[in-house]
Amino acid sequence: MILLADSGSTKTHWCSVDGDDVHELYSEGLNPRLVGEQPTINVFRHVQETLGNPDQVFFYGAGCGTLEMQKTLVARLSVVFKQASCHCQGDLLGACRALCGTGEGMVGILGTGSNLCYYDGETIARQRISVGYLLGDEGSGNHIGKRLLKDYIEERMPSHISAMFYDDYHIAPNQLVSQLYSHPRPNRFLASFASFAAQHQDDEYVAALLDDCFDVYFEQLGYFGCHRLLPLSLTGGIVNSFLSAIQRAAQRHCVTLGTLMPDPMMGLVRYHTAHLDHESE
Repeated sequence: MILLADSGSTKTHWCSVDGDDVHELYSEGLNPRLVGEQPTINVFRHVQETLGNPDQVFFYGAGCGTLEMQKTLVARLSVVFKQASCHCQGDLLGACRALCGTGEGMVGILGTGSNLCYYDGETIARQRISVGYLLGDEGSGNHIGKRLLKDYIEERMPSHISAMFYDDYHIAPNQLVSQLYSHPRPNRFLASFASFAAQHQDDEYVAALLDDCFDVYFEQLGYFGCHRLLPLSLTGGIVNSFLSAIQRAAQRHCVTLGTLMPDPMMGLVRYHTAHLDHESE
């Protein structure tokens, strides 16, 4: 049996595969930069109790793009899955494998955070430096939420949108500032407000805000030179919630969209079941 995990900053999608027997489970996000050792191990134990003991574990996670964080996650996995061969890679490589398999292409993640790279069919050959939710994550849930909150706090929202925002959350602008800066997971807090934008994306103000957010994301493709002419495949919850706005941005930037897969798990299942005989990582 193999156990796959696709872990973002908000949630982790688990899937056990044993021949034709496939079972899924969701847990909280397990970014090792944000979640400590013991809470992570507690989640792993719950997964073990629910899905069983695998022979191999492949964990793809936000915050796992460096060798240091990969070693940290593998060590935590090995505490629980003692008999398994445990592997960890960043969520961006997982997205590449899920969306492109062994073909080349531009690949992006649009979820709580965001990322973008050129995948040569085997490795991430070129990638934008990820500077996290404070300085980057363009086009992501927390970027959209940040824009909404800033406009709400600074009273730049149209009055009808501001009234609906207050009706939904019952939070005054000064309370929002306090909650944001005291929240243990500010990136998640910001991203939680993207759902408001999703509900009102046909409104002129919200549509313009989304256009701004996705324009900044697509402008990053200029970093990749000629590779930017390849189709761009995307995964993440934002893809599902804001497909029309993403398609508008792609058209404005003359970008061809490739595979759009809000949840990459079934793509990862296909990739790993096709490589069972020669997994080398």
